[in-house]
Formats: sequence, C-alpha cells, structure tokens
Amino acid sequence: MPDDPQLRLALNEGPFHAALRAAVEARGLTLERLRRHLEERGLRVGMTSLSYWQQGLRRPERPESLRAVRALEEILALPPRSLMGLLGPPRPRGRGQGARSPADDGEPAVPLAGSAHTLSALLHDLDGVADDRRLHVTAMYETLQIGTDRSATRRETLQVVRARRDDPDRFIMVYRGDLGCDVERVRIRALEDCRVGRIRRDGATALVVAELLFGRALEAGETQVIRYELADPSGVETTEYERTFRFPADQYVLRVAFSPAALPARVRRFARHAPGPGDRDPDDHGADDHGTDDRGPDCRGTDDRGPGDHGPDDRGPTGWEPGGREDAESAESALTLNAHHAVHLVTGPFGPGAVGVRWDWP
Repeated sequence: MPDDPQLRLALNEGPFHAALRAAVEARGLTLERLRRHLEERGLRVGMTSLSYWQQGLRRPERPESLRAVRALEEILALPPRSLMGLLGPPRPRGRGQGARSPADDGEPAVPLAGSAHTLSALLHDLDGVADDRRLHVTAMYETLQIGTDRSATRRETLQVVRARRDDPDRFIMVYRGDLGCDVERVRIRALEDCRVGRIRRDGATALVVAELLFGRALEAGETQVIRYELADPSGVETTEYERTFRFPADQYVLRVAFSPAALPARVRRFARHAPGPGDRDPDDHGADDHGTDDRGPDCRGTDDRGPGDHGPDDRGPTGWEPGGREDAESAESALTLNAHHAVHLVTGPFGPGAVGVRWDWP
C-alpha cells in the first residue's frame, strides 16, 4: 500500500476520480507523461480523457479504457485492482436503459463539471441560446501561436458567415480555457468588421462568452466577414488544438505555428465525425455544444457560436458527444513543420464533427 496517507485514504474510500488524481499527484507525473506511458504499452488514451477521468467528469467503461486503467495501476505503482475496484459495475446502456450518461467514458459532452448549465446561463445572459442555426459558416481560417512556454498564447480567426434567415446581428464566441486557465486574463479583440460587445466569464468552468457585433442585422442570404483575436496568457502547456463544428461548415483552415525555441517532436492531424442520426438514441442529447474543449493541459480552448450563430466550436460542449457510442476518430496522419515552424490543415465541407492538430513535446 502506498506510503502517502492521502493516497491511501483515496484508494480505500474512493471515488475513482479522487484516487486517480491523488495517485497522479503523488507520483509527480504530468498527464502528457501518463499518455506517453500508455502509448508505449499500445494503449491510445487522449489527455482529455485522462483529465476528465481524474475530475470525475467521465468514467472509463469501454474495454480499451479499462485496459488503460489496469495499465495506470502499474505506471502509478499501485496495488493491482486498486483503481479498477473503485469503478463498480458498468452503467446500463441502450434504448431500454434510457439516455446515455454524460459521465460515461471518453471525452465529456461538457468540459467541466456544471459547465453545460453555466454555459446556458451565460448565453441566456447575452440573449443567446445553444441551438440556434441562424448563421451558416461558409469559411473559417484560424492561426494558433504556440509560445516558448509551450502554451497557446494567441489565436486569430477570420470567419465568413451567411444568414439563413433575417435578423442575425452578432456572433457569440465561447471560449473554454485549458485546466488552470485564468479567465480574467483572457482578452478578446475585434480586428475587422465587428466589435466586441458584452463579455461574461465563469472561472469555475473556465468559460468566457463574448458578443462579436456586426453593426447591423443581416438579411437572409447576406454574408458577413469578421476577424478577431483571442489571447490567453495563462501559460498552460498544451498538446492539442481542436475545432468542433456542431453544424456543417463549407471550409475550415487551421494553421499552428510554433516558437523556434519550442518545437514539437511529432505533429499529427485528426478528424472525428459525429454519429449519424441512426446511430443515436432519441433521448441521447449530449450537452449544449462542445469545446474545448479542448479536453489536463490539453488544448481545447474555444467554441464559437452565434446568438444564434452557434456554428463551430473550438473545444467546448457539443450537441453530439465526442467519445460517445460509435464516436469514430479517423486515423491520424502526420504533418511536417515547414520552414516557418508551422503546420496547417484544410478541410472541405465538414461537420458535424471535430478536426484538429495534436503534437508531442520532446
């Protein structure tokens, strides 16, 4: 039995997430180190999943996840079944068992405990709702800057939206910071053809919601170009950037630029597609919209939606459930840094689903 009294207590009394968190802290390992140890054993578990397992936002239940838990017992030098024994029996699934719990396995439908309710409240405060399709994203180009401290220091977004019907006059940007994010330090700056309106922040869930005002209401079929910047000086090391689209978008381009003083060892792109209508139970509703997600120091950072204008989300709560039943992540493909220490990806019509870049630090 471990010598650390807090860890012994957590292993004896649980719950699972408290025991896992105590074990990770006792061993002094980062989530990235844990992920690498698991990968060396042939087990692919994202840092987002590891983070949410130790926060109690998800519980490992799928066979591959349970194999990872057994491996974690070895990596963390814990007695056999000390973590497995805290999980209890699997939760009921299927049509006859009601909706799938948002706390089951994989990545959570919401980034932090209570964030779905908090996000709804923040949107309500800005007269927005989570499921509003008044704007369609026809194009989005964004560039992410990774600093010498390995954190995402700045993101700039150029976005073209088309009104599906009359009246949309703004886009609501929702940012979910990484674990450790100080939301009071997050800054949003309008660069072209919009201005920042009201901003709401919630430190407990690392959420920042801001209006980007067009200046007038659009008529159906009209387009609007907006360019804005988000800076988060929290300094949390990150290894992933994901953009989630709750509704289909025509084109998305992502560029990730690294500081010459902090270059990754390996970079990959990935895509994950939302289940089709036939793959979900009628009651399987997920949270309000991804987002950050990004999913520990994983880099899920923002979801962007309109006030109705909830189109793409960059890592926040999604209406489909990443990590949910039949969630299919495509095979990753390698990206090569160019002469300017950057990589990029381009997608054609995409969504609903998520696409992004992840990397390993040397």
